[in-house]
Formats: sequence, structure tokens, C-alpha cells
Amino acid sequence: MPRRGRWHAVAGARRALRPRGVLALHRVDGAFVFALRAALATGLVAVPLVVAGRPDLAVYAVLGSFTTTFGRNLPYGRRARVLALVALVMTACVAGGSALGAWLRPEESTGGAFVVAAATAVVAGAAKFVCDLTRLSGLGAVMVLFSFAVAAQATPSSGDVLPYTGAAAAGGALAWLLGVLGRLVHPDRPQRLAVATALREVAGLLEAGAGAARSTRHGATVAVLQAYRSLGRTPPTSARRTGPRHDPGLLRLVDAAWTALVGSSRWTPGARTGAALRLRERARTLTRRRGARRPVADEPSVRAPADALRAAELLVGDPRGPHRRAVLAVPALRMALGTAVAGGLAVLLHLEHGYWAAVSAAAVLHSVNVRTTAQRAVQRTVGTAAGLLLALAVLAARPGAVALTVVIVALEFLLEYVVVRNYALGVVFLTPIALLLSDLATPAPAGELILDRVSGSVIGIVVGLLCALLVVHDRATARVRHALDHCRAAAGRAEDALVHPAGPPDAVVGLRLAEAVVELREADDAAAGELWPAEIDPSEPAAAEQHAYDLLARLEHRA
Repeated sequence: MPRRGRWHAVAGARRALRPRGVLALHRVDGAFVFALRAALATGLVAVPLVVAGRPDLAVYAVLGSFTTTFGRNLPYGRRARVLALVALVMTACVAGGSALGAWLRPEESTGGAFVVAAATAVVAGAAKFVCDLTRLSGLGAVMVLFSFAVAAQATPSSGDVLPYTGAAAAGGALAWLLGVLGRLVHPDRPQRLAVATALREVAGLLEAGAGAARSTRHGATVAVLQAYRSLGRTPPTSARRTGPRHDPGLLRLVDAAWTALVGSSRWTPGARTGAALRLRERARTLTRRRGARRPVADEPSVRAPADALRAAELLVGDPRGPHRRAVLAVPALRMALGTAVAGGLAVLLHLEHGYWAAVSAAAVLHSVNVRTTAQRAVQRTVGTAAGLLLALAVLAARPGAVALTVVIVALEFLLEYVVVRNYALGVVFLTPIALLLSDLATPAPAGELILDRVSGSVIGIVVGLLCALLVVHDRATARVRHALDHCRAAAGRAEDALVHPAGPPDAVVGLRLAEAVVELREADDAAAGELWPAEIDPSEPAAAEQHAYDLLARLEHRA
């Protein structure tokens, strides 16, 4: 390799592997209610099974209850559909894994163990691809993989397949019920939390002033667009002309956030400060659980034309198109390859719980680029070390099966409460959950479990990092170039709309431009975190982004 090429490789590795921000904490609204719902989904089905003398079935019921990991921020209608599909997938993973494990007996046959490791890798890659394609955040693909791997490794006979599948289905059904039950108490709470997040993000942008970082503006834009999606509207809604489907106060608030987002550059510092304070106060009001059914405002409204949203969706384009699928194929390939190699090494080393290596590799590779993989590796290492100490303390107390199940439920609550704030904190509680579930199904000496977990974690983390470094994302540059062209085209249409008002509605043109600038920013960030960054002048995306926001401000000013 030429000297210049070696220097670029070293510089790229240093930039991509810098674990900056791994211990940063994020603010999340509604975490307590979500964590409580997850704990109830785990405990209400697992504890009765343990009391009935079937701790093995309780393990699979817990796997089904992991359905609650998904759809955290979705409105109830969409959440019901997503959770129903996820429950079916989790149940299918337990059914497929159990059938495969009962057939191949991986604990007795090395060949069968390799086949199970290969099947686990296929599930991991497919789950990663689908979760990224549908934008399902959270642990997502790792939980799907974990359900399949546990079932494939721990099913002794074909007669256990049906009971295990039924237990997983029961856990998934209960998780679905608890996930949508809140609609009876606070039907608009997901929308309120989404709007509150948008208000807070825009307030942060206003407080940063003219020197706000691109990432700050990007975060505010994403939050505002997500609030509009949650309300089923396009920006700006002009709340007085929208239908009674949602609280008009919410619509006016998100419209105010949109106006501040795209037009704040023209405001004086004093106006920005005052607006930021008002937005934060409104956000605090929305996040209070008291009076969740009480409307923010009672202004009457009429239904707006429904074709605006459909037209916007057509103009924005399908995010699941061929180009996006090609971009997402590389992270999925990394996860499948890393899971296969880690699982294969665990088989060669005759680890008792070899799937832990595969799950650790998948957890590290559940990322968007090399930089986030390195961050996940550090978080996984720190969290696993602390989690092992916690698991050792629990196992040393030698609790009975019922007490052990109660501890798992408590850990599930803590996991879901903190994992959205920081992944490392989540791993602190995820690690003992995995160990205690294994001990609940098949009791084993604590030292043996800890040793297997350490070995599996080390193998998985190292393999995951190596896969991220060696599998080059050759579509990163293409994605940036495509996003840049798309943003420029959307800006051109916005300029035409300003000159020729008889064209598409400003709301449709603005939405297309906002979505394009968000995709440009995400593509640029993803490429910057790879070992070989996109060979595009950094000033081009920055200039296109600034021009887009200027056009959005002009469209809003005319409206």
C-alpha cells in the first residue's frame, strides 16, 4: 500500500474507532410507564408458570414478552399493528429454533451445532435488515436473534416444541395487550410525548443561537417531523384548518415548533430566548401524566383535505426503495457474518452457552457504521463487566425459582428504564437477565455460567469489531451522493414553488425538502463514521443543507 494510502487508513481507523460519547445520557419521556409495562408483561406470565412448577416454560414466555421492546413511541393504532406482527415473529423464532434444536441436538453433535450457528446468523442478518428498513429502533434485531438462539440451544426433544411455542405466544399476546391498553386511559399520550420532544429539541436549537451545530438542527428537524407523523399531518398543518382527529392544541404547538425551526435565523437573540422558554414550559406541561385526557386547547376545527398527506408521501418517495435496500444490505451482512463467525468459534471452543458469543457480536454490530460499532463495543464491555458482578451477587444468594423470576422481572424493569438513556446502562441489567434465564431453565454452577458469559462476550465483541473493520461499506459514498442529488432536486422544486404558486401545495414541497435534508444529514454522518469516508467535499452537503433551510424559511414566511 502506498504511504499516502496507509496514512489515510490509519487516520480513518483513529477517527472511526474514537468512542466519544459512549457514556452520554439521553433524556427520554415516558420511560417509567414503558418500563412498568415491560415488567408486567414479563411477570404476569412467567411467575404463574414458575409457581406451577414449569420454569422452563417461563423462560419462553419471557422471550415472547420481549415484544414490548418494540413500538415504544408509536401511536396506539400503529403500535397495535407493529406489536401484533412482532409477537408473531418472536413466536415463530421460538417455534423455528425449538424445532431445529430438537432435530439437530446441537449439544450432542458438533455438526448440528454448526448448522444451528449458521441458522442463527441468517436470522440475525434478516432481523437487522428488516428492523433498519422499517426504522424500528431499540434492541430490535438482537431480541429476535436471542429468542431464536435460546430456543435452538435448549430444546431437548420434539415434544417440547409445542409447549415452548405456546408459552412464547402467551407472552407475546400479553405484551400486545399491555402495549395497547393505555389507549383507554390516555389515548393521545404518544402524540403528546412526540410533540414535547419536538418542542424541547427546537428550544435547544434556539438557545444555541446562530452558532448551533448542524447536529443540533438535524435533531430538532427529526423530532418535529416525527411529531407531525405521530399526528398524521404534514408540516405546517395550519391547525385551524385541520380535523378533530387530534387535539388542535397539539397541532398548533407542533406548527409553532416548525415555524421556530425554519425561521429562527431571522429572530433577535432576545426573541429566541423567550421562545425557547415558552417551548420548554409547554413541553413540561405535555409530559405530565396528570390530566392526560384534558385538551391543551378547545378551539373548534374542521377536517382538512386528506389528499395532502397522500400527495406528500408520493413526492417524498418510498424510503424502502431499491437504493435504500442496497445501503442497508452491508450492515445486515456485517451482522450475519459476525454472528456466524462468533457462533462458530464458540462451537470450536466447546462453550456450553455458545449462543452468547453470537448475541454479543450481534449487539456490537447492531449499529450504522464503524464508529457506532466501536461505541457499542465499549458500552458492551463496560456494561457486561458490571452486569456480571450483579449476576454473581444474585446467584451467590441461591434464590429459589420464584424468587429468581421476581429478580428477572425487576431487572427487566430497570433494563427498559435505562437502555434508552444509554446502552451501557442497559447492558448492566441485560447481562444478568440472560444468565438468570439460563439458570432458571437449567440450573448450573455460578462459576460456570460466569465463565461462559465472559468467554462469549470477549469472542463476540472482538469478532464484531473485526467484521465492522473488514467488511467495507462500499455504498456509503453512493448514499451521500444520492442524498445530495435528492436534496438539490427538492430545493429546485421549492424554488419553483416560490416563483410559481400554482404548483404543488407549499406544505407538500416543504415536507419533501425537510425529508431530503434529514436523509442528507444522516447519510453524511453514516459515511463519516466509516473507515473510508465518502470522497465528497464536506462543504457540499453543508451548503445544500443550509440552502434547504433557507428555502423552508421562505416557504413558511409566505404561508
